[in-house]
Parts: sequence; structure tokens; C-alpha cells
Amino acid sequence: MITIQVNDRQVLDVLTELSRKTSNLRPALKEIGLDMVASTKARFATATGPDGTPWEANSSVTIDRFVGLYNKNFRKDGSLVPNKNFKKDGSLTKRGENALASGAVKKPLTGKMEALQTTINHQLVGSTGVSIGSPIVYAAIQQFGGTKAQFPHLWGDIPARPFLGMSDADKTNILDIIGRYLAP
Repeated sequence: MITIQVNDRQVLDVLTELSRKTSNLRPALKEIGLDMVASTKARFATATGPDGTPWEANSSVTIDRFVGLYNKNFRKDGSLVPNKNFKKDGSLTKRGENALASGAVKKPLTGKMEALQTTINHQLVGSTGVSIGSPIVYAAIQQFGGTKAQFPHLWGDIPARPFLGMSDADKTNILDIIGRYLAP
């Protein structure tokens, strides 16, 4: 172990202030949590991951199911029931086209209810950490992806669309927050 003895009043004052400020990290962690929640929610508008990679577009199956699912247009076996949104040949009716044009499925992870993006939150973890996430059950499958073979209840493979994580801008913001917090 190395021991350093400091006798300089100015250095001692700064070290005392640093010790006082670091004895309670919760205010800085709360600010970091709020900043990361805002950054994470913004990713839904750009449809990009923390590293800037665009999310894979919704598949035609997802879009078809979206138009049908909200109007109960599928049988338990997954087959389409012809109705007001779909013709017998599976093509969209005018009503189906309008449902699709409503914009609710224009981007991945932005469904009709916007449940995932509106439930992003932060939580302090003790006095030394902060977590960012969503309580939505399907958040993990959207973050990491998965296949129908892994998760038989899915109607198809789900590509990973990371929305959680730290971007370069997030890292800069976190360092700025810590810097402000530790500034004399």
C-alpha cells in the first residue's frame, strides 16, 4: 500500500471537497439516469441503435400482422381471415391501406401504442449505480433479437434492434455531468 501525506492547505481543501461530494453520488447518478432516458427515447425517433446503426426495417409479415392484428384478422394457426382490411388474395383493401398509412408501423419499435418507447425509465441502484430500461415484457427480444426456434410463440424471427446502451454523445454527457458534480 502506498501512503501519501499532503500538507498543502489548498490541496487538502480540494481533497476534502472531493470526499464530501463523492460520499453521495445519488444526485449525479439521478442526472445521468435522466439524461440516458432522454437519449434512449430519442433513438425511437431516429430508429437507430446507440452506435448509430439503423434498426432493421419491419418485415412484410410484421406489417401485415399489424394491420390485421389490431382488427383480429388472424386465426389461431396464423392464417389470414379475409375481412375489411384484407381481400381473399391477401392484398390490402382500401381500409387496410388506410390503417397502414396511419403511420403507426412506419418505423420499427414504434407500434400503435408506443408502449416500449414511453416506458423507458431509470432507477438508482443503491448509492453507486443507475439502471436504464423498460418494464415491457418484450423489451429484451427487441434489444437482443431472437428466432422462432428459440421462442415458438413468435410469428417469425425478430432482429436485434438495440435501443439501450451508451453512445459516444452519452459518454461525453456523462463525463460532463461528473465533471460538473466534482468541480470545486
